[in-house]
Amino acid sequence: MLFESFLVFFFTTMIIILSPGPAVLIVVSTAVSNSLRQAFYVILGIAVADMSYFVMSALGIVALILASDVLFTTIKWAGVAYLTYLGLRTLFSSSDLTPVKTKQEKNKKFLHFFVSGYILEISNPKALLYFSALLPQFIDVSEPMIQQLLVLGGAVFVLDIICYSLYAYLGSSTSAVTFSTKTKRLLKRCSGGLLVLAGIKMATFAR
Repeated sequence: MLFESFLVFFFTTMIIILSPGPAVLIVVSTAVSNSLRQAFYVILGIAVADMSYFVMSALGIVALILASDVLFTTIKWAGVAYLTYLGLRTLFSSSDLTPVKTKQEKNKKFLHFFVSGYILEISNPKALLYFSALLPQFIDVSEPMIQQLLVLGGAVFVLDIICYSLYAYLGSSTSAVTFSTKTKRLLKRCSGGLLVLAGIKMATFAR
């Protein structure tokens, strides 16, 4: 792969990641409603989900999913349902700011937020199209496939961590400001409402 091609891939992917979408919303929502650390757990889940897509692309599974209306629609509606669930949970749940005191509780917190990020990204139909439409354009069939996927996958992983961490920091900075209880509750409701709206928008998404 030419270095120029890699740069185009890198900056194109960075723009896509930075564009507001379901992943950005869940990261910001988690940072606002919980903490920067828990938002980072979500980011790890998103990044690992993208790595899963790289593996599925190499195995031809992504192409198989896109070729099947049933599989694509099932994944899309799973994403819609999960986004809506996250939004409603944020809207109506009580505050989740109680300090974690035990190692077991910390592990539960990590798994909870990690899985949330993973499920959200793996069920995002736009991610499917990204890996099926954009990624192949940067693969040189005359060079080893595995090495190229490792390089491109590593770039996406790093971009996921850096770009979403910026959003998490912004969300955490907002929550760190001293607000009244009423204002904090309003911010939380706004986060939940945006997640629900993202779910509704995803429901209208078509190939």
